[in-house]
Amino acid sequence: MSAFRSTPATSTSRATLPRAARRVGGAAVLALAALALTACQDGKGLQDEGAAATFSDSAVATPSATATPGAGSGSASATKPGSATNSGGAKTTGVAKTTGGDAKGSADPSAEGDRVTCNGSNTAVTVQAVSRPLNHMLITVKNTGKKNCDLTYYPVLRFDEMQWAPAARKDTQPQAVVTLAPGQSGYAGAMLSAADGSGEGGATGHRLTIAFQGRTPLSDGGASAVPSLPAAGVYYDSSLTVTYWQQSVSDALGS
Repeated sequence: MSAFRSTPATSTSRATLPRAARRVGGAAVLALAALALTACQDGKGLQDEGAAATFSDSAVATPSATATPGAGSGSASATKPGSATNSGGAKTTGVAKTTGGDAKGSADPSAEGDRVTCNGSNTAVTVQAVSRPLNHMLITVKNTGKKNCDLTYYPVLRFDEMQWAPAARKDTQPQAVVTLAPGQSGYAGAMLSAADGSGEGGATGHRLTIAFQGRTPLSDGGASAVPSLPAAGVYYDSSLTVTYWQQSVSDALGS
């Protein structure tokens, strides 16, 4: 029976095992501390390989994004309106090209900026007596310039030192201003005297001045014209009237 009794040595080993374990654990802690101190001293330190690294937006190369309708303006990679990104990543600016326009102006002489007022400096003016209607005179104005010119309103006639201006017949006013292309002619008719002899203050004129009107009635249209008259002169009286400028001879003479 005594062979199976516990000896004091057995009791002593049970009591000393925990202390040995503690000594081993303490030695491990000291070893880890020494390792950490060595790592700090060589400047490398310990690197954490556990968690996934967080990258800033600038560190990641992203392809150019194409703006979509209604997209916000906060994205740095969104393309600007009016530009497109091709498959190679290069941007092409969407600049629209127009055709048919000329920044230097139109070569068409009928364009508004290329039209001038007809006057004695850009026309050739002639007058001639006609047999029908009776006591009438035809005034012809030919555009000798390089631009279209407008014959505005009616001619203002003055024989010699006449102190009054003949009236214009309102029933001859055209629907639109008469415009002459280079080389084209316009016309006006003048009734010199009454056929029934009812006119007063008859006189014979030897010099005729024709004034042109500007863009407003009776305004100065520029240089006047002094066409040649027959050597015998032109007879007129208080019945002297003129038509508005016309496109044709028939409209000017009422025939």
